[in-house]
Amino acid sequence: MTASATTNISVTNTRTKPSRSMWQHTFHVITHDKLSCIALLVVIFYFVLALLTFMGVIAGNWGAEIGPAYSPPSAQYIFGTDIFGRSVFLKMIKGAETAVAIGLVTSIISLIIGTILGAVAGYFGGIVDEVIVWFYTTFSSIPFFMLLIAIAFIMGKGTTTVFISLGVTSWVGLCRIVRGEVMKHKDREYSQAASALGAGHYRKIFKHILPNISHVLIINFSQTFESAIKSEVILSYLGLGVQGRPSWGTMIDDSKLELARGVWWQLAAATLAMFLIVLAFNILGDALRDALDPKLKGK
Repeated sequence: MTASATTNISVTNTRTKPSRSMWQHTFHVITHDKLSCIALLVVIFYFVLALLTFMGVIAGNWGAEIGPAYSPPSAQYIFGTDIFGRSVFLKMIKGAETAVAIGLVTSIISLIIGTILGAVAGYFGGIVDEVIVWFYTTFSSIPFFMLLIAIAFIMGKGTTTVFISLGVTSWVGLCRIVRGEVMKHKDREYSQAASALGAGHYRKIFKHILPNISHVLIINFSQTFESAIKSEVILSYLGLGVQGRPSWGTMIDDSKLELARGVWWQLAAATLAMFLIVLAFNILGDALRDALDPKLKGK
Protein backbone atom coordinates (compact mmCIF):
# COMPACT_ATOMS: atom_id res chain seq x y z
CA MET A 1 0.00 0.00 0.00
CA THR A 2 2.91 2.32 0.73
CA ALA A 3 4.35 1.74 -2.74
CA SER A 4 0.96 2.44 -4.32
CA ALA A 5 0.54 5.67 -2.37
CA THR A 6 4.04 6.73 -3.34
CA THR A 7 3.25 6.08 -7.00
CA ASN A 8 0.02 8.09 -6.76
CA ILE A 9 1.79 10.99 -5.06
CA SER A 10 4.43 10.91 -7.77
CA VAL A 11 1.76 11.05 -10.49
CA THR A 12 0.03 13.92 -8.74
CA ASN A 13 3.25 15.87 -8.30
CA THR A 14 4.26 15.50 -11.94
CA ARG A 15 1.03 17.19 -12.92
CA THR A 16 2.36 20.59 -11.83
CA LYS A 17 5.56 20.42 -13.86
CA PRO A 18 3.94 20.81 -17.30
CA SER A 19 1.95 23.74 -15.87
CA ARG A 20 5.13 25.61 -14.89
CA SER A 21 6.84 24.87 -18.19
CA MET A 22 3.67 25.94 -19.99
CA TRP A 23 3.81 29.43 -18.47
CA GLN A 24 7.54 29.67 -19.10
CA HIS A 25 6.94 28.71 -22.71
CA THR A 26 4.13 31.26 -23.00
CA PHE A 27 6.29 34.04 -21.57
CA HIS A 28 9.10 33.08 -23.93
CA VAL A 29 6.83 33.08 -27.00
CA ILE A 30 5.27 36.48 -26.24
CA THR A 31 8.49 38.24 -25.23
CA HIS A 32 10.39 36.95 -28.27
CA ASP A 33 7.77 38.06 -30.78
CA LYS A 34 7.81 41.80 -31.52
CA LEU A 35 4.17 42.00 -32.60
CA SER A 36 2.98 40.14 -29.50
CA CYS A 37 5.13 42.37 -27.28
CA ILE A 38 3.65 45.49 -28.84
CA ALA A 39 0.12 44.11 -28.41
CA LEU A 40 0.82 43.30 -24.75
CA LEU A 41 2.17 46.82 -24.16
CA VAL A 42 -0.91 48.34 -25.79
CA VAL A 43 -3.20 46.28 -23.55
CA ILE A 44 -1.21 47.24 -20.45
CA PHE A 45 -1.32 50.90 -21.52
CA TYR A 46 -5.12 50.81 -21.81
CA PHE A 47 -5.48 49.17 -18.40
CA VAL A 48 -3.18 51.74 -16.76
CA LEU A 49 -5.03 54.56 -18.55
CA ALA A 50 -8.37 53.21 -17.33
CA LEU A 51 -7.08 52.92 -13.78
CA LEU A 52 -5.71 56.47 -13.74
CA THR A 53 -8.97 57.74 -15.21
CA PHE A 54 -11.00 55.86 -12.59
CA MET A 55 -8.85 57.41 -9.85
CA GLY A 56 -9.44 60.87 -11.29
CA VAL A 57 -5.78 61.48 -12.06
CA ILE A 58 -6.53 62.24 -15.70
CA ALA A 59 -9.62 63.21 -17.71
CA GLY A 60 -11.43 64.24 -14.55
CA ASN A 61 -12.67 67.42 -16.25
CA TRP A 62 -13.90 65.74 -19.43
CA GLY A 63 -17.29 67.46 -19.07
CA ALA A 64 -15.87 70.97 -18.93
CA GLU A 65 -16.26 73.39 -21.84
CA ILE A 66 -12.82 74.17 -23.25
CA GLY A 67 -13.68 76.01 -26.47
CA PRO A 68 -16.25 76.71 -29.19
CA ALA A 69 -18.57 73.96 -30.33
CA TYR A 70 -17.30 71.72 -33.13
CA SER A 71 -13.78 73.12 -33.19
CA PRO A 72 -11.74 70.92 -35.57
CA PRO A 73 -8.60 69.11 -34.40
CA SER A 74 -5.66 71.44 -33.83
CA ALA A 75 -2.62 71.89 -31.64
CA GLN A 76 -4.90 73.48 -29.04
CA TYR A 77 -7.79 71.03 -29.32
CA ILE A 78 -6.54 67.48 -29.90
CA PHE A 79 -9.34 65.65 -31.75
CA GLY A 80 -11.37 68.87 -31.59
CA THR A 81 -14.47 69.60 -29.52
CA ASP A 82 -18.04 68.32 -29.52
CA ILE A 83 -21.36 70.18 -29.72
CA PHE A 84 -20.96 71.43 -26.13
CA GLY A 85 -17.36 72.55 -26.59
CA ARG A 86 -15.98 69.61 -24.60
CA SER A 87 -12.67 67.98 -25.45
CA VAL A 88 -13.17 64.92 -27.65
CA PHE A 89 -9.71 63.75 -26.62
CA LEU A 90 -10.64 63.68 -22.93
CA LYS A 91 -13.92 61.93 -23.76
CA MET A 92 -11.95 59.31 -25.66
CA ILE A 93 -9.68 58.77 -22.64
CA LYS A 94 -12.66 58.56 -20.29
CA GLY A 95 -14.21 56.09 -22.72
CA ALA A 96 -11.19 53.84 -22.21
CA GLU A 97 -12.19 53.48 -18.56
CA THR A 98 -15.70 52.47 -19.60
CA ALA A 99 -14.43 50.03 -22.23
CA VAL A 100 -11.97 48.30 -19.90
CA ALA A 101 -14.58 48.08 -17.14
CA ILE A 102 -17.15 46.56 -19.51
CA GLY A 103 -14.65 44.10 -20.96
CA LEU A 104 -13.32 43.09 -17.54
CA VAL A 105 -16.64 42.67 -15.72
CA THR A 106 -18.30 40.94 -18.68
CA SER A 107 -15.40 38.51 -19.07
CA ILE A 108 -15.39 37.68 -15.35
CA ILE A 109 -19.15 37.02 -15.27
CA SER A 110 -18.93 34.89 -18.41
CA LEU A 111 -15.89 33.04 -17.05
CA ILE A 112 -17.57 32.19 -13.74
CA ILE A 113 -20.84 30.97 -15.25
CA GLY A 114 -19.30 29.08 -18.16
CA THR A 115 -16.55 27.45 -16.09
CA ILE A 116 -18.77 26.26 -13.24
CA LEU A 117 -21.58 24.91 -15.42
CA GLY A 118 -19.19 23.34 -17.92
CA ALA A 119 -17.06 21.71 -15.22
CA VAL A 120 -20.04 20.33 -13.33
CA ALA A 121 -21.64 18.97 -16.51
CA GLY A 122 -18.45 17.37 -17.79
CA TYR A 123 -17.42 15.86 -14.47
CA PHE A 124 -20.68 14.42 -13.15
CA GLY A 125 -22.34 13.52 -16.45
CA GLY A 126 -25.69 11.74 -16.37
CA ILE A 127 -28.80 13.76 -15.58
CA VAL A 128 -26.72 16.75 -14.44
CA ASP A 129 -25.00 16.88 -17.82
CA GLU A 130 -28.27 16.48 -19.68
CA VAL A 131 -29.93 19.34 -17.79
CA ILE A 132 -27.01 21.73 -18.31
CA VAL A 133 -26.65 20.78 -21.99
CA TRP A 134 -30.40 21.34 -22.48
CA PHE A 135 -30.13 24.70 -20.71
CA TYR A 136 -27.27 26.11 -22.76
CA THR A 137 -28.64 24.64 -25.99
CA THR A 138 -31.96 26.37 -25.38
CA PHE A 139 -30.18 29.54 -24.32
CA SER A 140 -27.98 29.61 -27.42
CA SER A 141 -30.96 29.07 -29.74
CA ILE A 142 -32.17 32.59 -28.92
CA PRO A 143 -30.55 35.19 -31.22
CA PHE A 144 -27.71 36.83 -29.30
CA PHE A 145 -28.59 40.47 -29.90
CA MET A 146 -32.32 39.90 -29.43
CA LEU A 147 -31.60 38.42 -26.01
CA LEU A 148 -29.20 41.25 -25.28
CA ILE A 149 -31.79 43.88 -26.18
CA ALA A 150 -34.52 42.08 -24.19
CA ILE A 151 -32.40 42.07 -21.02
CA ALA A 152 -31.52 45.73 -21.52
CA PHE A 153 -35.18 46.66 -21.94
CA ILE A 154 -36.21 44.71 -18.82
CA MET A 155 -33.47 46.11 -16.58
CA GLY A 156 -33.43 49.61 -18.02
CA LYS A 157 -30.53 51.62 -19.36
CA GLY A 158 -27.22 52.02 -17.57
CA THR A 159 -23.73 50.66 -17.04
CA THR A 160 -24.88 47.90 -14.68
CA THR A 161 -27.35 46.68 -17.27
CA VAL A 162 -24.59 46.51 -19.88
CA PHE A 163 -22.40 44.50 -17.49
CA ILE A 164 -25.12 41.97 -16.71
CA SER A 165 -26.64 41.69 -20.18
CA LEU A 166 -23.27 41.09 -21.84
CA GLY A 167 -22.06 38.78 -19.07
CA VAL A 168 -25.06 36.46 -19.04
CA THR A 169 -25.19 36.14 -22.83
CA SER A 170 -21.53 35.29 -23.52
CA TRP A 171 -20.86 32.16 -21.45
CA VAL A 172 -22.32 29.42 -23.66
CA GLY A 173 -19.25 28.90 -25.87
CA LEU A 174 -16.94 28.59 -22.87
CA CYS A 175 -19.35 26.21 -21.14
CA ARG A 176 -19.26 23.85 -24.14
CA ILE A 177 -15.45 23.91 -24.29
CA VAL A 178 -14.95 23.41 -20.54
CA ARG A 179 -17.45 20.54 -20.51
CA GLY A 180 -15.53 18.73 -23.24
CA GLU A 181 -12.14 19.34 -21.62
CA VAL A 182 -13.30 18.16 -18.20
CA MET A 183 -14.73 15.00 -19.73
CA LYS A 184 -11.28 14.25 -21.16
CA HIS A 185 -9.33 15.09 -18.01
CA LYS A 186 -11.49 13.45 -15.33
CA ASP A 187 -10.24 9.95 -16.22
CA ARG A 188 -6.56 10.79 -16.59
CA GLU A 189 -3.87 9.46 -14.26
CA TYR A 190 -3.46 12.57 -12.12
CA SER A 191 -7.22 12.70 -11.51
CA GLN A 192 -7.30 9.02 -10.55
CA ALA A 193 -4.32 9.57 -8.26
CA ALA A 194 -6.19 12.41 -6.54
CA SER A 195 -9.15 10.08 -5.99
CA ALA A 196 -6.86 7.40 -4.54
CA LEU A 197 -5.52 9.98 -2.07
CA GLY A 198 -9.05 10.77 -0.91
CA ALA A 199 -9.79 13.99 -2.82
CA GLY A 200 -13.48 14.80 -3.09
CA HIS A 201 -15.31 15.70 -6.28
CA TYR A 202 -15.06 19.46 -5.95
CA ARG A 203 -11.41 19.33 -4.90
CA LYS A 204 -10.65 17.29 -8.01
CA ILE A 205 -12.54 19.77 -10.19
CA PHE A 206 -11.17 23.03 -8.80
CA LYS A 207 -7.74 21.96 -7.52
CA HIS A 208 -6.69 19.46 -10.16
CA ILE A 209 -8.71 19.52 -13.38
CA LEU A 210 -9.40 23.23 -13.90
CA PRO A 211 -5.74 24.27 -13.43
CA ASN A 212 -4.86 21.87 -16.24
CA ILE A 213 -7.29 23.53 -18.63
CA SER A 214 -6.48 27.09 -17.52
CA HIS A 215 -5.13 27.88 -20.99
CA VAL A 216 -8.64 27.45 -22.38
CA LEU A 217 -10.03 29.88 -19.80
CA ILE A 218 -7.37 32.50 -20.50
CA ILE A 219 -7.82 32.39 -24.26
CA ASN A 220 -11.61 32.63 -23.90
CA PHE A 221 -11.20 35.54 -21.46
CA SER A 222 -9.27 37.56 -24.05
CA GLN A 223 -11.83 36.79 -26.75
CA THR A 224 -14.77 37.73 -24.53
CA PHE A 225 -13.05 40.97 -23.50
CA GLU A 226 -12.75 42.40 -26.99
CA SER A 227 -16.16 41.03 -28.00
CA ALA A 228 -17.79 42.86 -25.07
CA ILE A 229 -16.28 46.18 -26.16
CA LYS A 230 -17.74 45.77 -29.66
CA SER A 231 -21.12 44.67 -28.29
CA GLU A 232 -21.33 47.76 -26.09
CA VAL A 233 -20.95 49.92 -29.20
CA ILE A 234 -23.93 48.17 -30.79
CA LEU A 235 -26.04 48.59 -27.64
CA SER A 236 -25.13 52.29 -27.47
CA TYR A 237 -26.00 52.73 -31.13
CA LEU A 238 -29.43 51.28 -30.32
CA GLY A 239 -29.77 53.63 -27.35
CA LEU A 240 -29.42 50.87 -24.73
CA GLY A 241 -25.80 51.33 -23.75
CA VAL A 242 -23.92 53.32 -21.12
CA GLN A 243 -25.69 56.43 -19.86
CA GLY A 244 -24.37 59.61 -18.26
CA ARG A 245 -20.69 59.02 -19.01
CA PRO A 246 -18.52 58.89 -22.12
CA SER A 247 -18.06 55.63 -23.93
CA TRP A 248 -16.81 54.91 -27.40
CA GLY A 249 -20.24 53.54 -28.23
CA THR A 250 -22.06 56.75 -27.27
CA MET A 251 -19.45 58.81 -29.10
CA ILE A 252 -20.04 56.82 -32.28
CA ASP A 253 -23.79 57.10 -31.77
CA ASP A 254 -23.53 60.90 -31.41
CA SER A 255 -21.43 61.07 -34.56
CA LYS A 256 -24.11 59.69 -36.86
CA LEU A 257 -25.78 63.11 -36.97
CA GLU A 258 -22.54 65.08 -36.92
CA LEU A 259 -21.18 63.55 -40.13
CA ALA A 260 -23.80 65.40 -42.18
CA ARG A 261 -22.24 68.65 -40.92
CA GLY A 262 -18.73 67.51 -41.76
CA VAL A 263 -17.82 66.85 -38.11
CA TRP A 264 -15.83 63.63 -38.32
CA TRP A 265 -13.32 63.87 -35.47
CA GLN A 266 -15.47 62.39 -32.68
CA LEU A 267 -16.16 59.32 -34.82
CA ALA A 268 -12.46 59.08 -35.73
CA ALA A 269 -11.32 59.33 -32.09
CA ALA A 270 -13.71 56.67 -30.79
CA THR A 271 -13.08 54.33 -33.73
CA LEU A 272 -9.30 54.65 -33.46
CA ALA A 273 -9.31 53.99 -29.71
CA MET A 274 -11.55 50.94 -30.09
CA PHE A 275 -9.59 49.65 -33.10
CA LEU A 276 -6.28 49.69 -31.24
CA ILE A 277 -7.41 47.75 -28.18
CA VAL A 278 -9.45 45.21 -30.18
CA LEU A 279 -6.53 44.65 -32.55
CA ALA A 280 -4.11 44.29 -29.63
CA PHE A 281 -6.36 41.73 -27.93
CA ASN A 282 -6.74 39.78 -31.17
CA ILE A 283 -2.98 39.61 -31.67
CA LEU A 284 -2.38 38.74 -28.02
CA GLY A 285 -5.14 36.13 -28.09
CA ASP A 286 -3.57 34.46 -31.12
CA ALA A 287 -0.17 34.47 -29.41
CA LEU A 288 -1.64 32.95 -26.24
CA ARG A 289 -3.43 30.28 -28.26
CA ASP A 290 -0.24 29.35 -30.11
CA ALA A 291 1.75 29.25 -26.87
CA LEU A 292 -0.78 27.52 -24.62
CA ASP A 293 -2.38 25.02 -26.98
CA PRO A 294 -0.49 21.72 -26.48
CA LYS A 295 -1.36 20.62 -30.04
CA LEU A 296 0.54 23.58 -31.50
CA LYS A 297 3.68 23.44 -29.34
CA GLY A 298 5.42 20.91 -31.49
CA LYS A 299 4.82 22.80 -34.72
